[in-house]
Amino acid sequence: MVHIPINSDFSIHNLPFGIFSTPGKSPQVGIAIGAYILDLTALSHYHEFDFDNSVFQQVFLNDFISLGKQKTSQLRKDIQNWIVDKNSVLYQHEGLFVAQSDAKMHLPVRVGDYTDFYSSIEHATNVGKMFRDPENALLPNWKHIPVGYHGRASSIIPSGEPIFRPKGQVLPNGESQPIHQLTERLDFELEMAFIIGKENKLGHPISTKEAEDYIFGMVIFNDWSARDIQKWEYVPLGPFLGKNFASSISPWVVPLEALDPFRVNGPIQDPAVLSYLKYDGMKNYDLKLEVGITPENTDEMVVSRSNFKYMYWNMVQQLAHHTMNGCNVRVGDVLASGTISGKNESSYGSMLELSWAGTKPIKMHDGSERKFLHDGDTVTMRAFAERDSIRVGFGEVSTKIQSNQ
Repeated sequence: MVHIPINSDFSIHNLPFGIFSTPGKSPQVGIAIGAYILDLTALSHYHEFDFDNSVFQQVFLNDFISLGKQKTSQLRKDIQNWIVDKNSVLYQHEGLFVAQSDAKMHLPVRVGDYTDFYSSIEHATNVGKMFRDPENALLPNWKHIPVGYHGRASSIIPSGEPIFRPKGQVLPNGESQPIHQLTERLDFELEMAFIIGKENKLGHPISTKEAEDYIFGMVIFNDWSARDIQKWEYVPLGPFLGKNFASSISPWVVPLEALDPFRVNGPIQDPAVLSYLKYDGMKNYDLKLEVGITPENTDEMVVSRSNFKYMYWNMVQQLAHHTMNGCNVRVGDVLASGTISGKNESSYGSMLELSWAGTKPIKMHDGSERKFLHDGDTVTMRAFAERDSIRVGFGEVSTKIQSNQ
C-alpha cells in the first residue's frame, strides 16, 4: 500500500486535485497522496466512477469540478477507503501511482476571471500608516465592505514558471515628471485563493449561507506587485500595470471539506456589518503560512510566518459581496484573499511591510540585504494546517525572478 509520511502535506485527510504530466504521459488529472500522485485519468479506464469519465480527459479541472460537490466529495471518500484497502482497485493495476518527483505540475484550472481582495486589517493598516495617515490608516469604507478589484486572469501562472521584472511608469522621489523603467520595488504578496466550483445566474446574488456550496477548494497565491509602478498609477482607479504582469498559483487544489477540522472564529467585526454580510458559524481557517527567499547560489531565508486565520473579511463574505449586485461567477474563477499579514513584524505578508517601504532592510544568509526583491531570487510560499494528528497541506508555490538582460 502507499506509504504516507507522518509530516506529509498530502495525507489521507487531504487528497487535493491537480494536473500533472510525465515524460511518458500528457497532462492528466491526479490526486496527491504522500510522495505520489494517483493518476485519476488512468484509473477512470477501469470504470469505477458513476459519472462521465471524460472529465478526466481534460487538461484542466473545470469539467471535473462542474460535476458538483456530491460527486467530487464522494470520489474523495472512495479514494480514502481504497487507499487503506490492499485489495482495492488501486492495487490491482500497475501504473496508477506516479512519484511526484517524476511529474511536472500544470495550471490546475482554466481561469476565466480573477478577483483580488484586500481583506487583512493588519496589512491595510500597515499600508495606510506608510502612505496616508498613521492615526487614520484605514479608509472610511474598509470596515464596511470587502474591498477588491478585478485582476488579470491571463497572467496567472503555475508554480515553477519564472517571471521577469516588469517595466512601467514611475515617479522618482522629488521629481515632477514620471519616467519609464524597470521596477525597482518588485514585491511578493502572501495570499490564499479560493476556486469557484458552481455557477450562479446573472442577476442572482449568492448569500453568505449559500457561499460554501460555490467554493470548491483553495490554493496558495502569490500576487506579485511592482510597488513603484503601483504607487504612481493607482489613483484614481486602483491597481493596473503594477499588478497584472504575473500572479503565481500552487498546483494542488485542496477541497474545502478537507479544511473543516481547522475552522476557527474570525476577528470581531466592529462596526457591525450590513445584513447581507452577516454569517453563522466559524468561517476562518487556521492555516499556517510561510514565505522564503532564496537568493541565487545560496540558502533560503524564511522572512515571514503568518496565518490565514487573521483575515478580517472571510471567504463567504467576499463571495456574497462580489455577487450582491447580481454579478455571476463561473467554475474555475479565482478569488484571492489579498495580502495576509499578522500582528507582528515577522508575520507581515509582503516586502513592503517587512522592510517598511525599504527603511528596514532584511539580511539574507549570504550577508546581502533585501529592501525589495532582486533578480535571481526565488520566492517560495507554503501553507498547511495541523490539529489532533490531522495534517492538510498545500505544498508550495515557488517562482524565480529572471533577469531581463
